[in-house]
Amino acid sequence: MKQIIAIIPPHRLESVETALHEAGHLPGFTWFRVRGHPRGTGPHHAFTGAEWNPDAHNQVAVMMFCADEDSDNIISALRLSAYTGNRHDGLIAVVNVESILRIRTGERGDAAV
Repeated sequence: MKQIIAIIPPHRLESVETALHEAGHLPGFTWFRVRGHPRGTGPHHAFTGAEWNPDAHNQVAVMMFCADEDSDNIISALRLSAYTGNRHDGLIAVVNVESILRIRTGERGDAAV
């Protein structure tokens, strides 16, 4: 079982959603808005006691769980649909999942997703 997390620019979300639905073998995914401080951004500033970075970027995190054998297909769909060739296209992380349990049914492993 794998957890795949992609950090992408917000304007690529629709393309990524379409590609994931077309990729097949994807039980579902979650996305949420995030702010990122990409490598090579400027210094932090202080304003009324709170630090902030004016170079922080609005991004979207897309997260899903999948069977090991489906991960390469999903990663490829993510990369191709998020790619623009510009800086800050994003990142894809793949994490091994030891165990997963669906709260409502008690199903575990591949059956849970």
